[in-house]
Amino acid sequence: MPAIFDVPRYLAVLPLFAGLPEGEVQRISKEGVSLKRLDRGAMLLHAGDACDAVHLVVTGHVKLYAVASNGAEKVFELVGPGQSIGDTLVFNQQPHGLSAQALSETLVLRISAEVLTAQVRRDPAFALRLLAGASLRIQSLLRDVESYCLHSGARRVAGYLLEQGGPKSTGSAEAITVSLPVSKATVAARLSLTPEYFSRVLRELEEEGLIEICRRDIRIKHPKRLAHYTVQ
Repeated sequence: MPAIFDVPRYLAVLPLFAGLPEGEVQRISKEGVSLKRLDRGAMLLHAGDACDAVHLVVTGHVKLYAVASNGAEKVFELVGPGQSIGDTLVFNQQPHGLSAQALSETLVLRISAEVLTAQVRRDPAFALRLLAGASLRIQSLLRDVESYCLHSGARRVAGYLLEQGGPKSTGSAEAITVSLPVSKATVAARLSLTPEYFSRVLRELEEEGLIEICRRDIRIKHPKRLAHYTVQ
C-alpha cells in the first residue's frame, strides 16, 4: 500500500463527489475523512456497531457476513475497490446488521455521517447522487435474492463470472479473461454454494468448452454461450 495517499484527489474522481468544487472536496477531506489500513483477517466493523460513517474501499476486498446461531457463516457481499459500506444505513441511525472483515491487505476511507449530512443539506445534487448510489446497491441485493431463489447453482456461477467481466461481456462473442478477486471458497460462500459444488461447476463449464481455468484466472472462451448456459 502507498505510504502517502492523496485523499482529495481520490474523492474527486468518485461519482459521488465528481463535480464538487475543489475547495469543497478539500474541506470534506479535512473535516471528516480518515484512512484505515487493515491487514488480512482484520475486522472493519461488527454486526451491532453504530453506523456513524460510510466506508469506501480503496484497495483490497472486504466481506460482509453474518454468523448463525449454529456458527455457520453466510457471506452476503464482497466489497471491492470503489465500493462502499454503510451508505444505506448512515442517515437513519441504524446499527450495522452485518460484520465486515478484510480478505487481504485493505485500505479504507472513512467518511463521517456528520460531514455527509452537512453536504446533503447544502447541495441537493450531492444528495441525489447519494440516493442514486444507495438505490443501485439495493437493486443489486434484490438481484442476488432473486438469483438465490430462482436460479440453479450453475447459473449463479456463470452469472458471477460474466459480472466480473463487466457489463459488455454478456453479449460479447470475443473471449475475455477474468480474475477471481478472492479465493474460490469465498466466492462460493458469496453465491451460497459449497466450495466443492463451486469447483464442480467450474470443471463442468471447462468440459463444455466455455471456460479455461488457470488458478484464479478464468478465460471465458464464449461469453455469449456462457450467458445462456443452463444445466439440464
